[in-house]
Amino acid sequence: MRTKRTFTSTISTELISLLDDYSKKLNMPKNHLISIAIGKYMNELKKQDYIQSFQKAKDDSEMKTLSEEGYEDFLEIINK
Repeated sequence: MRTKRTFTSTISTELISLLDDYSKKLNMPKNHLISIAIGKYMNELKKQDYIQSFQKAKDDSEMKTLSEEGYEDFLEIINK
């Protein structure tokens, strides 16, 4: 099974210069630096999705009821 794939893209000259600079400064291949940066950005996007889902849920009366019932069940379990 292949764990890596090749892709081609274009980015601004400024970003290429920054990538070159940090690749040399960190003694790290550019593709590795790009992978780290994309991974961190994707994690941030996931986190924002998670936050938005909770923000939507807080205004949903059915979700409030379910969470309150779940909290009561939790308290019963830990107080036994």
